[in-house]
Amino acid sequence: MRALLIAPCFPDTFWSFSHALWFVRKRSSFPPLGLLTVAGMFPADWEVRLVDTNVRRLRASDLRWADTAWIGGMTVQKKSALEILSRCRAAGVKTVVGGPMATCEPDAFDEADHLVLNEAEVTLPGMLSDLESGSLRRVYENDEKPDLALTPPPRWDLAPLRRYASMCVQFSRGCPYDCEFCNVTALLGKRPRTKPPERVIAELDGLYVQGWRGPVFFVDDNLIGNRKEVRKLLPMLAGWQRGKQPTPFYTEATINLADDEPLQRSMVDAGFDTVFVGIETPDQDSLTECHKTQNLKRDLVADVRKLHRAGLQVQAGFIVGFDSDTASIFRRQIDFIQQSGIVTAMVGLLQAPVGTRLYESLKNQGRLLTNSSGDNVDGTTNVLTKMPLDRLTAGYKSIMNSVYAPEAYYQRLKTFLSDYRTPPLRPRLTVGQLMAFGRSVWRLGVWSRGRGQFWRLLGWTAWNRPQHFALAVRLWIYGHHFREVCRLRLQET
Repeated sequence: MRALLIAPCFPDTFWSFSHALWFVRKRSSFPPLGLLTVAGMFPADWEVRLVDTNVRRLRASDLRWADTAWIGGMTVQKKSALEILSRCRAAGVKTVVGGPMATCEPDAFDEADHLVLNEAEVTLPGMLSDLESGSLRRVYENDEKPDLALTPPPRWDLAPLRRYASMCVQFSRGCPYDCEFCNVTALLGKRPRTKPPERVIAELDGLYVQGWRGPVFFVDDNLIGNRKEVRKLLPMLAGWQRGKQPTPFYTEATINLADDEPLQRSMVDAGFDTVFVGIETPDQDSLTECHKTQNLKRDLVADVRKLHRAGLQVQAGFIVGFDSDTASIFRRQIDFIQQSGIVTAMVGLLQAPVGTRLYESLKNQGRLLTNSSGDNVDGTTNVLTKMPLDRLTAGYKSIMNSVYAPEAYYQRLKTFLSDYRTPPLRPRLTVGQLMAFGRSVWRLGVWSRGRGQFWRLLGWTAWNRPQHFALAVRLWIYGHHFREVCRLRLQET
């Protein structure tokens, strides 16, 4: 059997980093971990290839080679997935579609020959067994939550690692919280399941053997969801780092990490330097409305800056459009982002993904306009909001235009760099980083409309925080990407 794994393309979003990848000569932020993991579940005698359309185009010769095409990804990749599916059918290639996008919206993939829904560890074996016996069904689904010890290591050998800016591994699935707008618990459950720490180390060893020396993203939706298990993992990660070029790790966590200083220290000692946190809103009524209980009754600005001082840069998500939001929310979001020093602030209009409690609630109220796009920053909403849409859209644009304006971004970077503690594990400067700096000088220091702030930032950092000079340059490159996304997206809405 010749199996062609196809990763659909991501649109130009905040997290694509498409306008930043040019500086480091990479094609995509990270490889398709889900497909590479599924590849490890195939029979040993299968021939397997990967085409990541974020890295290269899908060729007719790829389809001629394949007996079956396996397409998987997230909802935000659905448009690209449907285009790939049509090409496969036109070429006469049998198709199998899976991943979160198919699990959430199976009806969107009517053209697929087969659907493998839910978690592949429990659905794929049945399909492979039926394939061998010649009795295939169209849909395979199973709500069982598998033991992650069953998950095979990803097939890193299938991916062109040098084309990616980062790699990714997974330690846990699931989250103990139940935020109304989030589909993590619907897809993966409220009881966080974890891999044995030895397995995570083995996966990192696999990447190291393949020659990877760059950053690694732990894709867990909440790394600290099971604190007992993560406390076992972190010392092993710290041990793995010894004697090697330090590998920067980054992940996602809840803001109550700020309450646990020993856990912060363990994460930093293990090599973590960045965490994405769902802040959502500074408004207590809106937090209550969406059941973001872990964020309630806290000084969120102080929590963020505490994590910065611990050596963990906070990236954060924000939402406007809750029923409780008033016209003041736009200014309050801007002020919060600036005061906290959150450099990477992903602000989006409220969306209700399929499978969430918010989706079901709004459906019952007749307030759903369509299914969610999966793109938090496309300037649209699938919700009939209480605030008039024109006012909400205008307020959203005001946030984006404010926080990513060069002067505001410069001031926020200064706030962050003033707080941020130098991590104990500091990767060595590479030739690639020096070349990226040279490109940034030309592109951002000469041609960009924010060139004045660029030079002010370099001068301020060199004088006040020289240990963070490389980080300051990287974050200014990120800012260029965010401004480009804002400029292009806000023109469309």
